[in-house]
Parts: sequence; C-alpha cells; structure tokens
Amino acid sequence: MENDFTFGIWSLLPLVIALIIAFRTRSATFALMVGCITGVVMAGFDPATGFNHLAQEALGDGEFIWICIIIFFIGILFEFYKFAGVFSEFTRRVSVRFKSKKGVSFSAWLMGMFIIDDYFSPLMSGMVMRPLTDKVRISREKLAYILDSTTAAACVIFPFSAWGAYISGLTAEQGGAAGDISVAFTVFLNSIPYNFYSILTILFALGIALKIIPDFGPMRKAEKRSRETGKVIRDGATPLITEESESIKKIEARGRVNLFTDLVIPLAIIIGIGTSTIIILGSVKIAEAFIAAVIYMSVLMFLTRRLKNIGELMSIVYGGIKNVMPAIIIIALAFCLNAVTVSLGTSAFIIDISEGWLTPTLLVAATFFFTSVIAFSTGSSWGAYAIMIPFTLPIAYSFTGGAIEPLIYKCVGAVAGGGIFGDHSSPVSDTSVLSSAGAGSDHMDHVITQLPYALVIGGATIVLYLVV
Repeated sequence: MENDFTFGIWSLLPLVIALIIAFRTRSATFALMVGCITGVVMAGFDPATGFNHLAQEALGDGEFIWICIIIFFIGILFEFYKFAGVFSEFTRRVSVRFKSKKGVSFSAWLMGMFIIDDYFSPLMSGMVMRPLTDKVRISREKLAYILDSTTAAACVIFPFSAWGAYISGLTAEQGGAAGDISVAFTVFLNSIPYNFYSILTILFALGIALKIIPDFGPMRKAEKRSRETGKVIRDGATPLITEESESIKKIEARGRVNLFTDLVIPLAIIIGIGTSTIIILGSVKIAEAFIAAVIYMSVLMFLTRRLKNIGELMSIVYGGIKNVMPAIIIIALAFCLNAVTVSLGTSAFIIDISEGWLTPTLLVAATFFFTSVIAFSTGSSWGAYAIMIPFTLPIAYSFTGGAIEPLIYKCVGAVAGGGIFGDHSSPVSDTSVLSSAGAGSDHMDHVITQLPYALVIGGATIVLYLVV
C-alpha cells in the first residue's frame, strides 16, 4: 500500500493496538485483523477497500504461497500418520525408553538442534514429539517454547545455512573492507561468538528442558495446570493444529503399523531431499520434500490396502488442510500487518530517532535493541536484517576507519541476535506461529509464556554488549 504521508511515531499505532488486543483477549486473529484495519484507515482507505488492496499486495507473492504449501502438506502428512496409527505406535515404543518429563523435553530440544531450518524444524519436531510430551503431561506452551528456541536461534549461529549466506550477502553489499563475499562470510563467522542472544537462548532452553532452570511466570502456571489436571492446553484455548478430525479414524485393524515404512521412510525422504538440495542447489527445498513424502504415503496406503478408494484419500487431504487453517489465517494476517506498517514508515521512524547520538560504546547495544524493535514490529528477522545492516555497518566503519575490527563483528552479531529476539517476542512472527502450530498450542498462550524468558535473555544480552 502506498501513501503520501510520514506518520512518525503514529506509524506504530496499528501494531500497538494489535498487541494490546492480543494480550488482553488472547485472540491473535482478531487482534491482527483490527491492527490491519487501523493501518489501512490511517493510510487513507475505507476499511473494506483498504483491506482488499492490502491483502492482495501482502499475500500475492511467492513467499506466502510457499509457506502455505509447506503447512498444507505438513497437515496432510500429519493426517496420514493419524490415519495409519503411527503416532500411537511410536509413542508406545519410545515411551518405554523416555519416561520422564526431563528425558522427553531434552529429546525435543535435541531434535530442534539437529534439524537446522526455521520452518521445517518446529513443524517436524512438534509433529514427532507432541504425542510424547502429551503423555508425560508437558504443556503445549512448554513444547512450543522449546521448538521456538531451537529453530531460528540455531539457524543463525550455524554458518552453513541460508541465514549465514543472507547476512554475509547483506554485509558484502555495504562495500568497504568486507565488500568481497568471502571476506563478508569470514566477518559472519567471527560474529557468531558475539551473537549473545541466540547462544543464551539455546542454553536457556536446554536448562529449562533439563529442569536446571525452574519455570517462572505464565509458563509455571501452564506447567502446573498440565501436571495437576492433565490438560496440556488450557480450557478455551484454540490450538493452531486441531487434535482430531471427525472424518478420519485410525485403521490399525486393516493392517499392522510398520514404523519403518510408515514413519522412517517418509522422514528420510524429507531429510534426504532437504539435505541434498542444500548441498547441490544451495537452498533447502522444503515444500518439495513434504510433497514427496505425502505422495509416498498415498501410494503406500493403497499398496497396503489401508486406503480403499480415492474418496478416503481425499478425506485425509481435506482433514489435514482443515486442521492447519488456523495457522494459515494467522500467518496471512501477520503478513498483512507487516505490509501496512512498512507502508506507514515504521522502520524508517525507528531508524530516524536513533541517529545523531550513537557512540562506539552504545552502538552495539543500540544495534541489538533497534533490530529487536524492528523485528518485533514487522514479525520478520530477515526484514530487520535488511534494514539494520545497511544502517549499522557504515557507522561502525566510521569508528574503525574502514578497517575490519572486533566492533564490526560485534555489530553483525548484534543484528543477528536482535532479529531473533524480536521474533521470539512478537505475536506476528512467522516462526513463532509455526512453533505454535508444531506444538499444537494456542498461539497467544505460546507468546505470553515465552515472552518473560525472551525478555530475561534480551536484557542480559544488552548488559553483555555494554560490558564488552
């Protein structure tokens, strides 16, 4: 959406309204809708026409369609697993080995660290671990927190990932001593030890999983509810992936569950395609991986005669898509709110108010803070990177005389970590939505229980930057 006005501090209004409503009502969908309507009215449109234009601009691109395809096929694959009785059999076998909350929580953390992808990891890890965490009465909010803390935070400190390539590319575009991509990648490698937020988040989540760090705040209440009542989600919650589909029933009586053919091979297809494509093509073909796994499961169900006809197959497909629609709706509205805040100049306002008072002492901490604010406001860490690296590096070079010194590494690390902090704190972050979906958690319950943890780590990170 385009407008001819500069709104300054008022550009924050749609986001502020959305946040207040979300935290008061715990309805992310309603809050995002109100935020979007507020933005289009501020831009000079009537609500109906404005929202129509906004949705077309924000959702009519390949990125949103790509996310939808991934989530749709995740839902279909999940429905296949329910249909074949895979989850109950997997839970029965694994629960013999992992019987404690600590063991199951650690397994979820380890799986999140093993699968290095911010979209694939929370959906796949959640799908596999959810039956186990339910069995030992770990709240869905706790599972969503573990998933969210081991996705983007792990990706951004793993050098051979799309995140490393993206940040290196942005760094190289600024020219100067790091104008060559190989030098820029070296800068990124040296910035990893200074990405305090991501490192602390991963370690903090491990401490929470192993009960070394006690739960506090809303998470403590969620865990108490789950432990004492067995309710892994609160009464009245709206999980982003529904638990049951009335039209799909388990059919274990039609054939014995074979975890190798029904679970291991589909996972091997997904991981194999993901791994091979990043090595060969330089990018992970996540959507193609899940599509291939669904095709395999479709053929397998017919070959083993557990599916009798096309009608049953389509019932699985429709059930899977229906179950993930709450996640799709929230992501769509998050994209719309992101687009309208950009149109109103939110990012430019944040940058403008930070100019003129930065010193080398404050630069790194301020870089982390403002990157966090932009990522929080837009729900996009990558968008925040694209804004803050061109803003921060020229200032850092002015302090170092154009040389690559530790100040440059610290600034890149602060940008990388700030984007993750903003993502973890924001209800409009796509990775947080996917973590809620993977865990089967109410999205606002996930945001509210995770926020105190993110704020503690964020505060500690700012102190570390000021000390360093």
